Amino acid sequence: MMTLTGMAARSAWNRRYNLLLMIVAIALSTALLLGVERLRHQVRTGFAQAISGTDLIVGARTSPVQLTLSTVFHLGGVTHGMSWASAQRIADHPLVAWTIPVSLGDSHRGFPVLATSEDYFRHFRYGDRRALALADGRPFGAVFETVLGAEVARRLGYRVGDRIVLSHGEPAHGDDDHHADHADKPFVVTGILAPTGTPVDRTVHIRLDGMEAIHLDWQAGAPVPGMSIPPALVGKFQLTPAHITGVLVGLKLRSRVFALQREIDEDPHEALMAVLPGVALDALWQIVGVGEKSLLGMSALIGVVGLAGLVSSILAALGERRRELAILRAVGARPIDLLILLASEGFVLMLAGTLAGYLLLTGLSLAGAPWLEARLGVALPVAWPRPSELPLLGAILAAGAIASLLPGWRAYRLSLSDGLTPHT
Repeated sequence: MMTLTGMAARSAWNRRYNLLLMIVAIALSTALLLGVERLRHQVRTGFAQAISGTDLIVGARTSPVQLTLSTVFHLGGVTHGMSWASAQRIADHPLVAWTIPVSLGDSHRGFPVLATSEDYFRHFRYGDRRALALADGRPFGAVFETVLGAEVARRLGYRVGDRIVLSHGEPAHGDDDHHADHADKPFVVTGILAPTGTPVDRTVHIRLDGMEAIHLDWQAGAPVPGMSIPPALVGKFQLTPAHITGVLVGLKLRSRVFALQREIDEDPHEALMAVLPGVALDALWQIVGVGEKSLLGMSALIGVVGLAGLVSSILAALGERRRELAILRAVGARPIDLLILLASEGFVLMLAGTLAGYLLLTGLSLAGAPWLEARLGVALPVAWPRPSELPLLGAILAAGAIASLLPGWRAYRLSLSDGLTPHT
């Protein structure tokens, strides 16, 4: 057996270039398969961690999914908002540590505008309780100042100090309706947030009084004819909002979250609802999680293609090795020895390709992670295989070993004369 193994090793060395190409092909398939799996995991994790550290989302009574879409993802809109008085009562509740008011309704070149307070930058968390960070500039301070998400600034080419004009109404088709904009009250960009991989990147942030100021001379969704209030005079008006979209709430004791939720749901002053972010996000993922299933299907397809390439390569090489296998038979190798030899060779190739694929993915993650996070807001971490990836790697090796049995079985069936008889 040792003699057979030595001969097989010398045979592999003579075919080293072909085997190297096979290892490269397996490595590419493995790297792509693991990359898609990690991307799928990151997409789901990013979705679930679009907001963290917030105990309750409070808004006017509607569906939990609709309220979450509006306050967290800044999509769509609720039919009616909650009153500012209710928001203040919640903020003053003895169980509440902090609140972040949220008001939506306007847009800028297809991106949603979020009106909020300075508490947004102090208390908002995403991912693993990560705080928002400014890549440039400072938070807004005056009425007509704005802080842009990373994607807004990148795609529109904005820098600190630029002036932008907001449009009335929700984003639509990525273009402004110039007949319904607020050109008389432009905003100055004072800060640009670092990428987060969350809806924050696609959001224009302004102050609550800024949202009120641009609508002072508007009524029923349209400018009042003949009325125009210049920016210098908006301070003479009451800029406290009457209604907002919702409130993000953080508690002093998380153990009291259900008690406060029940109290808000039964508020006698206004029909409100309090939603647990984690529960709402899980429900929302059940609706939009078709993308994850698509990535799972893509992963399975990549695995099948990789295994098919391995089997076809070994079968193609088998035709060129008939004489070699016949000589091995002639010197005493049994058919079962050839079966074990080719199956082991296929397994070793799959093992080497899998390890090379993991190293390739690690290298690509090190080189491309900053670009991916900056451009797409998706992090591809460099890490040891996760527990969820170990069964995947084991399945790759097992499938490669099983796939290698086919060429081994063909070699087992070859007669001694098959490789020694010239073919004309």
